[in-house]
Amino acid sequence: MHRLRIAFVPGVTPDKWARVWRERHPEIRLELLPVAESEQRAALDDGTADLVLARLPVDRERPTPLHQVVLYEERPVVVVAVDHFVAAADEVSTDDLADEQLVLPERSGWTPAVPQLAFPPMTTKEAIEVAAAGTGVVVLPMAVARLYHRKDVVHRPVVDLPPSQVALVWRVQDDGPVHQDFVGVTRGRRASSGRG
Repeated sequence: MHRLRIAFVPGVTPDKWARVWRERHPEIRLELLPVAESEQRAALDDGTADLVLARLPVDRERPTPLHQVVLYEERPVVVVAVDHFVAAADEVSTDDLADEQLVLPERSGWTPAVPQLAFPPMTTKEAIEVAAAGTGVVVLPMAVARLYHRKDVVHRPVVDLPPSQVALVWRVQDDGPVHQDFVGVTRGRRASSGRG
């Protein structure tokens, strides 16, 4: 293998792992490929990427089985207009958001207590624009909220929603020493470490 293609979703920063990989394996060219979260599984299936730094959940069985290594968790935050009452808080709970309109579905399935408007499908960037206008709120992983930050919004942690997880995924049928070496890099193993 003369190259290794790593796809990554918005909010995931592979730079540190890429630097370590390039120091250890200068003979294997590393290509970093940004992909939308909706395309993270397809990047493996269509051969665009060898591994994906994905935000869970990912279908691990269809169309082919995947290996998955969870790397870290991300705290959920709510993104609101700067003049929203949430801006005055350090953190909020879902009870604080019970009367809000969710612009995008929240990944754990939580919804506020009030009847929800039927927002059209939109990108994260568009959803944050809607929140900036004061029409609703968006709950996102903190890294994604930071990526799309604007001066007219703020984000605050939501303490009682489950964290999202970022994982390294790859097709079982493609597994090999190069894949395992990259797993080792993401897990902080030294170059001399065995894989047990």
